[in-house]
Amino acid sequence: MGARADAGEKGTLYGVSVGPGDPENLTLKAVRVLKAADVIAAPSTGRNRQTALGIVADYIAGKPVVDCVTPMSKDPAVVAQAHDRIADDLCALLDEGKDVAFITLGDVGVYSTYYYTHARVAARGYRTEVVPGVTSFCDAAARLGRPLCLGAEPLLIIPVSTGNAEALLDVPANKVFMKAGRDLGALRDALAERGELDDVAAVANSGLSHEQLCEKFADLDVDSGYFSVVLYRAGNSEG
Repeated sequence: MGARADAGEKGTLYGVSVGPGDPENLTLKAVRVLKAADVIAAPSTGRNRQTALGIVADYIAGKPVVDCVTPMSKDPAVVAQAHDRIADDLCALLDEGKDVAFITLGDVGVYSTYYYTHARVAARGYRTEVVPGVTSFCDAAARLGRPLCLGAEPLLIIPVSTGNAEALLDVPANKVFMKAGRDLGALRDALAERGELDDVAAVANSGLSHEQLCEKFADLDVDSGYFSVVLYRAGNSEG
């Protein structure tokens, strides 16, 4: 990479999806990019960071890791400043001719912070590339051996933490509930009140050593944490 820097060629920023937990869910492309990258960038959000780094550990040994710190703030200006700072740090590395792999749990296109950085870096004229991956809800459905949708059934993905989950319960679609966190118990209660709890499954910490696979959402520990996915299939399509 040094020769490229000497030639004035800038590096590339890769947004690399690493899946929800099981390292075997890494794509061949993700592994190739991770092995070739000069620097690994990781969102610095506590457990998320450690989980993502653990998934890719076999492919990044010895590589420098840059923490991309984003504050847990609802102030858009504060968050935007953090993303600007991350973009500044990564662009400095790209200017040195280094390729940077920004790792993200699940798929980078589904509720990840990566795209805020991607947009800023791309707007400055740097090369960027996204490596797709296995989403948490696809992995959860596979582990339970149940489809997300069949035939013409629509699928609705709902981030519970935004507070509008109940308003979407009447939408005629199969549903994935994500980002529940401390609202997991409230979601379970809302579904129970509607008499729909028996139709709902849940998975916590999919692919990790402490995963919980529950055919019935009612059996899931509501303190299972942030990495919980709830699956509701309303459809009955027959192939």
